Amino acid sequence: MNQDQRLDYLVQTLLNEREDAGDITVPKDYGGKRKLLRALVNVRPPAPADEEFLKVQDEFLQIENTDRGIVDVMALPAVTADSRISLWRGDICRLKTGAIVNAANSQMLGCFIPGHNCIDNAIHTAAGIQLREACYRLMEAQGHEEPTGNAKVTPGFNLPAKHVIHTVGPIVQGGLTERHERDLASCYTACLNAAAENAITDLAFCCISTGVFGFPQKRAAEIAVSTVLEYLENNSAITKVVFNVFTDEDYALYRDLLSVSRAGREE
Repeated sequence: MNQDQRLDYLVQTLLNEREDAGDITVPKDYGGKRKLLRALVNVRPPAPADEEFLKVQDEFLQIENTDRGIVDVMALPAVTADSRISLWRGDICRLKTGAIVNAANSQMLGCFIPGHNCIDNAIHTAAGIQLREACYRLMEAQGHEEPTGNAKVTPGFNLPAKHVIHTVGPIVQGGLTERHERDLASCYTACLNAAAENAITDLAFCCISTGVFGFPQKRAAEIAVSTVLEYLENNSAITKVVFNVFTDEDYALYRDLLSVSRAGREE
């Protein structure tokens, strides 16, 4: 089975699960079918899938990983502020590391909006349907929504990262408060503690809460850097932290805060 055949199989299998499959038009081109697959995965509720589907899906996603290019965080140059820290701009789903941090929502089940351009959606799409199922089991056991400022660890499944650390950042509506700032700092500390408790020595942070959650980017970057630096001063379990950014603005903010002499950028 080649990649086109895998794509056809995955799309058709997911359509067969749906009562409205007859109302969905399958595009003829590969790009269109790939977008449809992402949409079907995004809206699929947490549920097991048969072994054949998982086998084909995993093969499909692993090939996509290779095509995107895998970036080993241990090869990224260190910043001036601390030799254990690197700054990298690009797709966090490309990073080979102990864990990547996902900016989750309080339901902790991933983004259900088809094709939405958020990190939660991107990570769940690249990891495969197993990630939503794993999150569902954690939340079922917990019995309530995830509080702000905590962290939970799942496998990375089809990601180059071995694990995903999920954290819910503060939502800023109106003015920024000290509580928002404390909660954001708590996200970073909780993720670092969760990594250490799970023998994860290297991890990559996204920019928590700065997207639709509305946290001002500059202040968020300041809190992220100061919290991580303080943690590393007092803990030796973590040997590598990557600040992963996606926009030019965030890259400039972190570059200045970390006194970067060299930094990684996506090729």
